[in-house]
Amino acid sequence: MTATFLPWIVVLMIAVAGVQIGRRLRLWRRGQPAPVDWLGGLRALPKRYLVDVHHVVERDRAAAKMHVPLAGGLVAACGFLLIGLVTGLTAWRFFWALVTLAFLAMTAGALLEIRRRYPRRLARLSGGSWQTFPFALIAFAIASGLSALFATFGNALPALELLTLILAAVGGVALAATAAEGPMRHALAGATHLVVHPRPQRFGGGRSTELKPLDLDAEKLGTETPADFAWNRLVAFDACVQCGRCEAACPAFAAGQPLSPKHLIADLAAASAGGERPPYHGNPYPNARPVGGRIGLHAPIVSAEGVIHPDTLWSCTTCRACVEECPMMIEHVDTIIDLRRFQTQERGAIPLKAEEPLANFRGCDEPNGRVLAERTDFAAGLKLPVIAAGGQTDVLLWLGQAAFDLRGQRTLTALIRILTAAKVDIAVLGADERDCGDLARRLGDEATFQRLASANVAALASVRFRRILTADPHALHVLRNEYPAFGGTYEVVHHTAFLAELAAAGRIPLSPLAGRSITYHDPCYLGRYNGEVEAPRRLLDALGLERHEMARSGKRAMCCGGGGGAPVADIPGDTRIPDLRMAQAAETGAKTVAVACPQCAAMLEGVTGERPVVKDVAELFLEAIEAAAMRPAEAVRALEVEPA
Repeated sequence: MTATFLPWIVVLMIAVAGVQIGRRLRLWRRGQPAPVDWLGGLRALPKRYLVDVHHVVERDRAAAKMHVPLAGGLVAACGFLLIGLVTGLTAWRFFWALVTLAFLAMTAGALLEIRRRYPRRLARLSGGSWQTFPFALIAFAIASGLSALFATFGNALPALELLTLILAAVGGVALAATAAEGPMRHALAGATHLVVHPRPQRFGGGRSTELKPLDLDAEKLGTETPADFAWNRLVAFDACVQCGRCEAACPAFAAGQPLSPKHLIADLAAASAGGERPPYHGNPYPNARPVGGRIGLHAPIVSAEGVIHPDTLWSCTTCRACVEECPMMIEHVDTIIDLRRFQTQERGAIPLKAEEPLANFRGCDEPNGRVLAERTDFAAGLKLPVIAAGGQTDVLLWLGQAAFDLRGQRTLTALIRILTAAKVDIAVLGADERDCGDLARRLGDEATFQRLASANVAALASVRFRRILTADPHALHVLRNEYPAFGGTYEVVHHTAFLAELAAAGRIPLSPLAGRSITYHDPCYLGRYNGEVEAPRRLLDALGLERHEMARSGKRAMCCGGGGGAPVADIPGDTRIPDLRMAQAAETGAKTVAVACPQCAAMLEGVTGERPVVKDVAELFLEAIEAAAMRPAEAVRALEVEPA
């Protein structure tokens, strides 16, 4: 029976792929050591692939309809053939019928992939070998499926069966041969990446978004060359399937700044391999800056001679939209921060406008050079106790950078008035509150961040409190998720969640703000970084507002452009990110955009022309309180004017 050779074709494919992937393995091993739970990763691989990966894949229904039969059919068919080889099931016609069905599913998936690329491929997909890849898949699937079909019906046409078997062998080996440099690399590297992922806590619905502390005593601070990356980061670059979902979600790419997360990862994969730089068949960096294109495991990545221009690096807002959309769970932002750390701390090569805030951090623990004792000046006339060392409060209010900004002060004033009306026991650190260090860390100045973190942890240790409350999602993230590495573990709550608690408990009278249409903009550091998307919506609904969702909302919301030091890096593009976001808000027809972050408020309120009004959630909450307080007075006035 000629078809009995089909399982041996699979064995040959595995051998060829093994040799090819072995080349990448040798490269990966030249990266830096990284702790990996091999046993746990291998045990978790099926669930990570079938649940976590496909949870992301299914967001694009067309991609899911293609990927499930294509990948599932390929794995099932090859798995059946290997089982048949070991068990002797190849003698049964029913076995061959199952194999035929698996290859039929693979053929259907390949046809759907061809449909995504011809006659015109989706703009976010890469061309080149990726464009011809579906034909190699379908050729292997059809030839192998026909061989299995002939075996199902007793091999009535041995000559034709021999021909299909030869075609299956040629197609299968051709596919396996791309395991090192071509499209099939993503499948093998992707599976490895899921096993050795640097953030295993992300799987199973978990969250891991904090940056890892840098050893400031290390010989080199940050990442200069591909060899400086941890070895499992090099695996991640090879896992990229070039689907372009990260690119489609990237606010910098949309604004025409010189950043594409997909292009960045492809450049890093090429830089790791060395040799000749392969052509890139995706969209170019918008307004691409010229680079020399020198690659190699020990060649500088970010330089005029390297593969990535500094402007590409500094365009990132660290919003994690790329990470959220990546089906292979690649950590683009970690990579960018590692590269920034070297540029900032080893070379001092930072954007011109970023020099002043970083210098101010080093001089006075605050990016604008303000005196820390002035942080509470805006609250003159408000009941805002400053807690002294040894003091105690129920809720410690972290004011953050908003206390020095006129727009942020409006939000904080509203919040303090609400807390006072609800008789919440609050206090602030006053001059002992330094900047949380978020901006310094995202700009790559890890030394300054660690100094600020240690000082703030010491200040917080000198007082007693139950919870920390903040209106700044960036401070929330740093205090909640990044300070534990420096000895500070706290219960930190965002003001939207806290106000939602007050509303649900009936702690304060509210009058519905009925008849007002509103849309809510999710801050990246609240939604994607900390998973909080429901509390602000519960609160807005409790206020009786007519809420309309933007096309991009929740954990998939578009960034306002205010994070990651992007405003101080100020890399020009074709347009501004907040302009794009405000246009999306306007599309809903809402008259007001509700925000929950001082940086979002500043960015969106800076959009010129006709646009919705920007209001922080706390300001809307205060309006509902004031409306409730006015109702009794209005009732009295109505009685006074009634005729006797």
